[in-house]
Amino acid sequence: MCDQDHFEDDLKRYSRRNFGTLAAAGVGAALLLPTAANAAEVAGQDVLIKTPDGECDAYFVAPKTGVHAAVLIWPDIFGLRPSFREMAGRLAESGYSVLVVNPFYRKQKAPTAAEGAKTPISEVRPLAQTLNATTHTTDAQAFVAWLDTQPQVDKNKKMGTTGYCMGGPIVLRTAATVADRVGAAVTFHGGGLVTENADSPHLLIPKMKAQFLIAVAENDDERDPKAKVVLKDAFADAQLKAEIEVYPAGHGWCPPDSRVHDPEQAAKAWQRMLLLFEKTLA
Repeated sequence: MCDQDHFEDDLKRYSRRNFGTLAAAGVGAALLLPTAANAAEVAGQDVLIKTPDGECDAYFVAPKTGVHAAVLIWPDIFGLRPSFREMAGRLAESGYSVLVVNPFYRKQKAPTAAEGAKTPISEVRPLAQTLNATTHTTDAQAFVAWLDTQPQVDKNKKMGTTGYCMGGPIVLRTAATVADRVGAAVTFHGGGLVTENADSPHLLIPKMKAQFLIAVAENDDERDPKAKVVLKDAFADAQLKAEIEVYPAGHGWCPPDSRVHDPEQAAKAWQRMLLLFEKTLA
C-alpha cells in the first residue's frame, strides 16, 4: 500500500474536478462532507495534551449535551488543518466525542503544511520520518488516557479510531496498544499497513479486539495487490471482523481539501465508517 512516494505522480490521473469552481464560489470543506441525520449541536476547542515527549496541540469537539463514545483521528501527512477540524466536527454531529491531533507536535505546532493538502510531499515527508512505531505507541496511550478524562466521553463504551494515509499504521498500533478500549478502527488510503519489517503494523493484529474497516485506494492496490490478502488472512486468523475494500479512487481521496478528493467515494467510505461505529460503539 502507498508509501506516498508516488502521490505527486498520480495527481494527473486523479486530479479533482470542479474544485476550483467550488472554491471560487465560496463552498467550504463542510459542504463537501456527508451531513448527519438529526445532527447534534456540537462545541469544539483547541486543547493541549501532555505526552512523554512534550505537549501535543489538538482539536476536541463533542455534542454539547450528554456523554458519548470517543473517536481518535490520526491525520494524513499534511497534518492537523481546517479540513480535519471540519471532519471531526461532522463526526461529532453524529454523536461522538472526537479528538484530532497534530502528530508532528514534537517538531512544530499545527499547521505543519504551509499550503495544506496542496503542499508538495517533499516538504512534509521529513516530518513524517520523525515518527516511528515507538512514537505511535506512546502517543496512542497518551491521547486515549486524555480522552478518558473528559466529561463528554462515555468510558463505558468502546472507542473508535480512524487514520488517513500515514495515519493508517498508527490506527493499527493504537488498536493493539489499547486493545481493551478500541472497539472499531478505520483506515482510509492507509500507507504501510503491511511491510516486510519486523515491526510491520499487520503483525499486531493478534493483539487487537476491534472490528475494522480498511478502505484501500485503487492505485495503492495496483502497486501492492498482495497487501489486502495478507490483511484479510491476518484478521481471519485472529477471528476479527474486517471489511477490506478497494475503492475506485486515488490515494488521498477522502479529505475534502485533497487534490484528488472524490466526493462520491469519500461519502461512501464515510457512511461505511458510521455504520461500523453504530454497530460497535453503541
